[in-house]
Amino acid sequence: MRATRARAVLAVIFLLVTVGLTGCFSSYPEDINLFLRPPDVNVTAESFTLQPPDEIEIQCSKVPEIHLQRQRIRPDGKASFEALGEIEVAGKTPQEVADILEQKVSQLYTLVGDSPIDVRVVAYESKVFYVLGQVYMPGPKIYTGRDTVLSAIADARVNPMAWVERIQVIRPSEDKNVRPKIFEVNFEHMRVHGDTSKNVLLQEGDIVYVPPTVLAALALKVEEVIRPIMRAFTGTYVIQRGLEGRSPGYYGGAYGY
Repeated sequence: MRATRARAVLAVIFLLVTVGLTGCFSSYPEDINLFLRPPDVNVTAESFTLQPPDEIEIQCSKVPEIHLQRQRIRPDGKASFEALGEIEVAGKTPQEVADILEQKVSQLYTLVGDSPIDVRVVAYESKVFYVLGQVYMPGPKIYTGRDTVLSAIADARVNPMAWVERIQVIRPSEDKNVRPKIFEVNFEHMRVHGDTSKNVLLQEGDIVYVPPTVLAALALKVEEVIRPIMRAFTGTYVIQRGLEGRSPGYYGGAYGY
């Protein structure tokens, strides 16, 4: 009788935990319409706004002083070029930097052609998006302008605890009066069926959150409760052993605490 009652109590607790975990997601399916998709727009580095510590390379074969020069944008937002001096680069696109260089170079050389100077981004370092949750490689990821949900998840690599059917794509809002944009991606369906209808382009600051499954979340909660208790018991055991075999003192538990 007691065993039956205990199983019933555990079942109720599990049900409540399950309901609580499955109801903790905020998702607005229509928000996906605010995200660009790779086939819908030609996104290139030309629209990328440079910031420290991005690195650029100059292509201008007619001007050897700057041709193939690579410059990492300094913390003050400037870059220095031989014979041209310092140029304010931060906040400008590569094309805008090329236009400034062309104006300066034209004072020393005669340039021909529509685009005699080409500025290329060779190291994207200033902008990031985030992949968090149940992945092997969480954290900030370098934003290039061509990053998609699929490439972000594939690069971060989901672990066995991941709830791949309910991955959240979040675009935070800096305005407290405007809610963040959130929608769900069924990565398993995307992977198995090749459905890329939700494979949107990410922007700087976007968050891809891979939640744990219900059982995994329950296990993490249980571990969160049990671990301090186990450390406490382990520490007590080491103290007792220390008092028996060594001079009095606390020698730490299994984790050195």
